[in-house]
Amino acid sequence: MKAITRFFRRKEVETPVDIAAAALRSDRFRLERETDWLRLEKIVTELEKNRTRKLSDDDILDLPVLYRSAASSLAVARETSLDAAALAYLETLVRRAWFQIYGPRSSLWTWFRQFLGGGWSAAVRSLWLDICIALAVMVAGTLVGWLLVAKDSEWYAALVPGSLADTRQPGAGKAILEKSLQGTENTHGLSVFASYLFSNNATVCILAFALGFAFGIPSLLLLVYNLAGLGAMLWLFHDAGLTTDFIAWLSIHGTTELFAILLSGAAGLHIGRSMALPGEASIMAAAAQSGRRAAQVMVGVVLMLMIAALLEGYGRQLVSSTPGRFAIGGSMLLFWLLYFFAFRRSSVGESA
Repeated sequence: MKAITRFFRRKEVETPVDIAAAALRSDRFRLERETDWLRLEKIVTELEKNRTRKLSDDDILDLPVLYRSAASSLAVARETSLDAAALAYLETLVRRAWFQIYGPRSSLWTWFRQFLGGGWSAAVRSLWLDICIALAVMVAGTLVGWLLVAKDSEWYAALVPGSLADTRQPGAGKAILEKSLQGTENTHGLSVFASYLFSNNATVCILAFALGFAFGIPSLLLLVYNLAGLGAMLWLFHDAGLTTDFIAWLSIHGTTELFAILLSGAAGLHIGRSMALPGEASIMAAAAQSGRRAAQVMVGVVLMLMIAALLEGYGRQLVSSTPGRFAIGGSMLLFWLLYFFAFRRSSVGESA
């Protein structure tokens, strides 16, 4: 009963006189500030159309002041429940002005061009110490896999997934192993295979990067485990006298894929190392700074994985000659080395 009484009391307040008074307040509020709003809208419109020459120095200097005034008007409009049209206009105007003042100054294409034009390579060079450590760990993992399988072939099944091993098993004859390295002229299903490879390699790289927060130790262990499988396969083909053929088969995509995994592990290690040794900065500040640098590297890693998937799904299957595979793999390795360590067009994002 009390709720019903309060409902009708509210209804009684909303008389035509009250509505007219509210409209009058809304009109007065708008008229007092409309000049500044229209000026702000004109400045923002010119900026959106990239016609800054039509703006005076006073317009540029007054832009932050006009924005703060419009934002204040928007807050008042929301609190006093002014008319919906004025509220919607202010929300749109403030949003547009915010973007011109605080939003990104370049388009996605401009950022991507700067990224490939030096930003990515500079970020990679800034991780040189972590790259050296990750490379040493990967080499050690390969040796561990080789030695374990050489001592006991039962380790092969534990190190090499069954889906990857297929007919490449200890005890398989040379003819069987050699056949597994042959290419194919049939491209049917290779696109699906390439997608699977990209997904698998992306998972490894993301884990190597994401686990870096634990002082980089899990990232290094993941590198050891993944490269131990490679060492096991190297032993298998070496034992069959197919070392050169296997390295050629692997190089056509491996120079790009292993480089991507190396950078992922280095990026994760970089974050973990900065957290363990933050220096004068706090742990969170050090992690944030290293995280931004490592994230830029990881954006490029995604591009590398896409290229590696295409090379593995198509190039490795369609190019069957050992010299041809070495030529492609060697060219890709040379390209990445030159791009990361010799190409210094821009120093954007580079730091020690």
